[in-house]
Amino acid sequence: MEQEISQIVQAITIASDPTQLPLHQQALSYISTIQQNANNTWRLALPIFVDRNPEGARKYPPQARFFALRVLEEFFDNRFEALDEESFRTFQQAFIAYIQSEYVHGSAEADATFLRNKFSHTLTLFFLCTYVDQWPTFFNDIFILLRPTDSSSSSSFNKHISLLFFHIVLEISGEVADQMIKSARSFNAARHARDGRVRDAVRERDAARINEAVLTIVVEGAERMVILQKRDETADTRRELDTVIEIVDWGVRTFGSYVGWIDINLTVTPTTVPLLFNLLSDSSLPIRLATSVALLRIVAKGLKEPSDKLQLLKVLSLGQVLDALEAKTRVQQIERGSDIDEGEESYREALGKLLNILGLELAKLADDCPNEDVRSEASVYLTQILPVMLRFLADEYDDTSSTVFPLLQVILTSYKRSRKMSPDPIDASKRSFLVSLLQVLLEKMKWDEQADPDDVDEDDNAEFDKIRKELRTFMDSVLAIDQELVTDAVRTLSLNTISAYQSGVSIKWNDAELGIYLVFMFGEINKSGGKGRAAFCQAPPVEKERRKSTDYSEYSLTTHGEMLFALVRSGISSYPHLSVALQFFETAARYTDFFKVRTDCIIPTLQAMIDARGLHNENPKYRSRLYYLFHRFIKECRNDIPPEITTSVIDGFRDLLPLEVEIPEVDGTETDVLSEAVKSSTFDSQLYLYETTGILCSLKFREPQEQETLLLSLVKPLMDELSKNLQASTSGGQDLVPVVKVHHIIMAMGTIAKGFPDYPQTLHEGHLLPPLEVFAQIAQAILVCLEAMNIFRVVRDATRFAFARILATAGPKITHFIPPLMGNLLTHFQPSELVDFMNFIGLLIHKLQKDMFDVLDQLIGPLTVHITSLLSQQASGTDDQRSHADTKKAFLTLMNNIMTSKLHGIFTSERNQGQFESVIETMQQIAEDVSDPASQKTAFTFLSKSVIVWGQYPVKQEGLGETSDGLPGFERFIYERFVPAAFRVPSLPDFNMKDGQQMVVLHEIANFLQAVCKTRGAEAYEFFVSVFLPSQNWPSDTALDFTTKLRDMDGKGFRKYFTDLIRSSRNS
Repeated sequence: MEQEISQIVQAITIASDPTQLPLHQQALSYISTIQQNANNTWRLALPIFVDRNPEGARKYPPQARFFALRVLEEFFDNRFEALDEESFRTFQQAFIAYIQSEYVHGSAEADATFLRNKFSHTLTLFFLCTYVDQWPTFFNDIFILLRPTDSSSSSSFNKHISLLFFHIVLEISGEVADQMIKSARSFNAARHARDGRVRDAVRERDAARINEAVLTIVVEGAERMVILQKRDETADTRRELDTVIEIVDWGVRTFGSYVGWIDINLTVTPTTVPLLFNLLSDSSLPIRLATSVALLRIVAKGLKEPSDKLQLLKVLSLGQVLDALEAKTRVQQIERGSDIDEGEESYREALGKLLNILGLELAKLADDCPNEDVRSEASVYLTQILPVMLRFLADEYDDTSSTVFPLLQVILTSYKRSRKMSPDPIDASKRSFLVSLLQVLLEKMKWDEQADPDDVDEDDNAEFDKIRKELRTFMDSVLAIDQELVTDAVRTLSLNTISAYQSGVSIKWNDAELGIYLVFMFGEINKSGGKGRAAFCQAPPVEKERRKSTDYSEYSLTTHGEMLFALVRSGISSYPHLSVALQFFETAARYTDFFKVRTDCIIPTLQAMIDARGLHNENPKYRSRLYYLFHRFIKECRNDIPPEITTSVIDGFRDLLPLEVEIPEVDGTETDVLSEAVKSSTFDSQLYLYETTGILCSLKFREPQEQETLLLSLVKPLMDELSKNLQASTSGGQDLVPVVKVHHIIMAMGTIAKGFPDYPQTLHEGHLLPPLEVFAQIAQAILVCLEAMNIFRVVRDATRFAFARILATAGPKITHFIPPLMGNLLTHFQPSELVDFMNFIGLLIHKLQKDMFDVLDQLIGPLTVHITSLLSQQASGTDDQRSHADTKKAFLTLMNNIMTSKLHGIFTSERNQGQFESVIETMQQIAEDVSDPASQKTAFTFLSKSVIVWGQYPVKQEGLGETSDGLPGFERFIYERFVPAAFRVPSLPDFNMKDGQQMVVLHEIANFLQAVCKTRGAEAYEFFVSVFLPSQNWPSDTALDFTTKLRDMDGKGFRKYFTDLIRSSRNS
């Protein structure tokens, strides 16, 4: 045995030293095996921990003894039945001897203090295994050791044993009663039952004596603290005082750990209550914090009778105590000024939590108790603590303020419930509370004056936004109780702040920011306001066509309109603080409908946005946000901006349009530098400016020549720059800057086009088109770049983006560019680009409709061949599978878009008719692939549309003969391929009726069958009754019933019938 122990100790030494490379991993593996086999190795671990050498010191090093405790813990922790008698006695005697030598007569592991907590936990686990049946005298044996052997000691209790005792009780409480610890473990029925037996046994045998011992030690310690604090401070006095404070602190923690699970009559007595209140205001911060937790657990303890709970809260009289302590600590907080004491702030936070729990318990009694007397008395006590709650809520530290959020929410919920139940106004006391609450909420919504939102980190900003949103939630609750109270408070504070600034009164930046924020949020809280212009102006309803010509200035403003009007007129956007100006611009960009009823406010706001207050500010982060807000403001107000000022507005920010390129430094060889270089947040923000130039330029549509001149002044420099960078990029150098610049310029030109209205679906006489020739030049320039640089994906991506925007604006004027565009995009491409390309084609189909026929006629053949080939290849990994799925989805969407847009003629054109059958076969194969239900559903949708289009009968029209899109012989596809496939799919073994996606496929099959029946009429009816269903061995009456329902039922009814039919057939 000695040899084995030596081997284990040596392995632990090696495992603790990573520098012993050859043996380190081997040692770790060895000691792991020792721990896993604790049922056998505990006999080695126990002597490693407790054995002493001849000199009386511990025989083995601390790290070996710590590992030994881990082995013992492993042995005890998974044992829920009694130990055999021999093993029990071995452990009991060893532990008692160890405690006597180390804690009674020794220094309690002074040289390895980390072993103390580990041993107390190990001893607790042993206690849990043995207390009920084998060691019922456990606490008696500990109590005997509590008295000091040294008669000269100033204390009646051994310090080391006292702390060990406290730690053991804390550990026991954690194991048998702490729900947080229990919830962190997987549920174990044996452990749960064992813990219940231990709790019951402790309550029955030792709870009273444990409580008495804890409180006696705490009382003695508290009295000793008073004596020591009165003495002159010396090193010995300070050392003894620190020891006593430690004992009292752990004693109170221990008391707090068990108050929730032993008899309340033991813990709340005429002795304990004054003791706890004295300790709650003790000079020692740890003792105060521990006491607050103990009181919190007493207050939160569940009692069977509501009257008993009320009596407990009355005995404690915590409301008065917390009132006094809040006032005292608030004065101390004010006296400290800017000298922050985090410890004392944590104490205020603890007091806030205690008040919160007290209030929640009173609220339960006031709202839920069936006894009217209890409810009434609890309501009185709850009302008494509300002023204290408001003072905690008003604390400048958010951690303290938020401690009472749950209580406040419960109170407001109760008020709202009462308000719904009674139409009468709320009583005066509640209204008074709500008025005070609003004052606190509005004050708390302010930034700290010392904070700098532009300089603090993102986490601090996010934390403030979170608190502000939570305060808004409370304000919304008050709003539900009394809307007028909230709107009046917000309106008054906001207008007073704005008016004070306009009058030249000096106001703090955080007051100014709050004043504007209240205007910003007023639209959300003003539930009685109208929508659109009606939210800001008391005008009668105006028809949409007449709104632009209506003069709204003759109508009075609503409350929110007045606030916005005062905001714009005050000039507060000039306040020398970025947060104030930014809040102004956020508000202006949010409520653009206001500017439609007071158009005279547009120009002052634009001036503020363009100058150094906005777009030309020095702060780049702030400037980027303004680019977006400016764009949004222009976009929403474009119909009310005078066209004659558009050129000067563009000139005001033209200097911000030049594009800058930075090549980032990237780590690792796998990173695509080019892809990273085009991901620039600065450039993304600039695109908002380019779209804004397009919007402003489009406003000059009544002056075509001026509009063309203005547009050329914007795009000509870009095209010149494009040409220059094209030459640089094709000169053979390795510089990436020209490539990125080409990308940026193409994107910018496409974004300018985005600012123009879409080309009309129907061109009416007199419609003024934008400068189409200029857009043709832009398209030509981009295409030239693409032809030369199509090896670069970023250029292909930018071209696809730009052409989508330019085609939407210029329409058929530039469709002749599409074939060469397609050719160049497909010369070099990655699989993911194919998806983007098909989505791009789908967008063009939506925009251009019949004008896309010739383009699609050229494209669809090669594209279908390529897609079919790609999908037939086996996917080699997860990325390939995802790529296949995305490609298939995009292809099916495109095919259905073609059918929906009535461009199906491309499939049967002279160019593509030879591939028609292979297209149909491909779609049928996808429709039968049950491994991909989403694609199945879309494929059956295509088959339905193909039946409706190509399966229709010829229609005779006078003078035209027979006309229709129907294909002679297509009915053979329907009857010989599609219909058998539709019935084959639900019968496949892999078709899962419990899968929601496959149920959608089943519904689509039902739709397909009805499309066949409706398109082919009596012929289809006869085919099902006489040919197909009999061939599938259907009884004649079942076939007739099915076909009749197929013909006569509506879509919803037949889908349900068909689903039930398939389900029953699969179950039979």
